[in-house]
Amino acid sequence: MLIEQRIRAFLFYLSVLVFFTGLPFILSSALGYKFNRHTFKFTKTGLIVIKTQPAGASIYLDRQLLNDRTPATLNEIMPGVYNLRIEMENFYPWYDEVNVDEGKVTRLEKIILFPLRPNIQQLNKERISDFWIDQDKGVIYYVDREENIVYRSDLSGDNYEELSEIIPITPAPIGWKISPDREKLLYFNERQIGLVPLQPYKQTVPMQLPFVLDYPSGKIKDLFWHSDSYHIIIVGNKDIEVLEARPKSSPTILVNLTKKNTFAFYDLRTDTLYFSDYQQASDGNLYNNLYKLELNARNFPLQGLIKLKPSE
Repeated sequence: MLIEQRIRAFLFYLSVLVFFTGLPFILSSALGYKFNRHTFKFTKTGLIVIKTQPAGASIYLDRQLLNDRTPATLNEIMPGVYNLRIEMENFYPWYDEVNVDEGKVTRLEKIILFPLRPNIQQLNKERISDFWIDQDKGVIYYVDREENIVYRSDLSGDNYEELSEIIPITPAPIGWKISPDREKLLYFNERQIGLVPLQPYKQTVPMQLPFVLDYPSGKIKDLFWHSDSYHIIIVGNKDIEVLEARPKSSPTILVNLTKKNTFAFYDLRTDTLYFSDYQQASDGNLYNNLYKLELNARNFPLQGLIKLKPSE
């Protein structure tokens, strides 16, 4: 009987000892803390939230495969930097270094796993050198520089048709731009501008045949269509000019530039040109300024253009 009492007492005190010994670990775990074996201190842990598209991918944390599959939340992660790798059969793996901070959530919710064999479809039915996509109209334009022909199709590559010929320019074009009405294609190098009607041959009228305009007064840096699809804004190394989209058209100078390599942006919604240029200040130094040139037909009649120059 005495032995049984001693055994019971021993087990009682052992249970109490185990309880109070494990209590800090239980409370710390409930509060988001974990015992750090390297520092022998309780450290507040962090979380890693992972979402992938598609879901169901395997998760490797520091090369160790976890039981979780995406989407997943990894709890009680000690602060530090981890190597995270996401794998799924028939998809390219995703991997990165992930930093986990104390008491914070690291969110990785925009992971896309791309297939090893993506769905690739050839859309053109002729040889091409360049292409442009018109999302508003749902069409693709193709250019064959060897045959100098423009083609068009829908976004699926169907309804493929030949539109017009291109008059070649030398050197090769540095830019291609479609008019706002989607009826003309403009291409250019530093000295020439070519225009092509974006209509099938049978619908092309004589005034809309392809033609090339020479630009001997300087070097073209960029071109922009006016919203009327008839005027072209030329940003050159010496000035900014406007040109009618017709054969034998002569440019009109709008702004004389000091800066040879000005940067320009054209807002087609308001027909406003933003450009940078150097201007000499009262202290004698040149400063790079930003200018706004409004070319809206209501405020600035293009039929009676006048030469403009930035105020000094």
